[in-house]
Amino acid sequence: MSECTHDCSTCGADCASRGNPQESLLEPQNANSNIKKVIAVVSGKGGVGKSLVTSLLAVLARRRGEKTAILDADITGPSIPKMFGVRDPAMGSEEGILPCETRTGIKTMSINLLLEHATDPVIWRGALIAGTVKQFWTDVVWGDVDTMFIDMPPGTGDVPLTVFQSLPVDGIIIVTSPQELVGMIVDKAVNMAKMMNIPVLGIVENMSYIPCPDCGKKIYPFGESHTAQVALEHGVPLLAQMPIDPALARSCDTGVIELFNEAWLDPAMDAIERVKS
Repeated sequence: MSECTHDCSTCGADCASRGNPQESLLEPQNANSNIKKVIAVVSGKGGVGKSLVTSLLAVLARRRGEKTAILDADITGPSIPKMFGVRDPAMGSEEGILPCETRTGIKTMSINLLLEHATDPVIWRGALIAGTVKQFWTDVVWGDVDTMFIDMPPGTGDVPLTVFQSLPVDGIIIVTSPQELVGMIVDKAVNMAKMMNIPVLGIVENMSYIPCPDCGKKIYPFGESHTAQVALEHGVPLLAQMPIDPALARSCDTGVIELFNEAWLDPAMDAIERVKS
């Protein structure tokens, strides 16, 4: 039997996924959860700032008055708790696992909130990792949430496939960097979203430039950006071009990202708000 590509249009097999896989494979929310909108933040490769963009979008949504949550689906490389300075472990009740809350009330769930030590490695195979992500959806008591952001691991492997099939994702934000390699990175993410029938809301380019602290001139350490051209080729908007900012890095390292305030991602949040829940 050939390996499933999860694209029913090119397959003649009569399997359970035929028809609308998004409906047939969806996992139920916890009985005490009411999540209205789910946005996944993805990339075709690591190290481009997915967790950073996820965190900033959640902070921005909270500032706009939304009840916000982050599901950290990067099981082997979680960073959300550190960015928000969340150190207390997640607890449980008869209803399920209780998410931790940040200073401003953003609900979070990450594998690091369940480990004895934050530096303990998660040495698991793909099936167990994907199952854990499902449990973060089905077993966590999220309560009322207007927008949940999912911080995805890089690539198009087990976890992204599990999230796209098992959770009701309303749209994705693709994060990338300015290098010429960006074309391939975005291609992979966009093509997977199309195969899974999930809307691409737009692209956020991170590490676009460095503003000179003396004159304000933009310095482009990675050379000319190709992201706008790639976005045009795919027919999706380029929502933001974020600079390299030492102040932002310090905010992440010290767990006070909620205190950082810039307007870079306002267009991205506007696009998310236009998605009907």
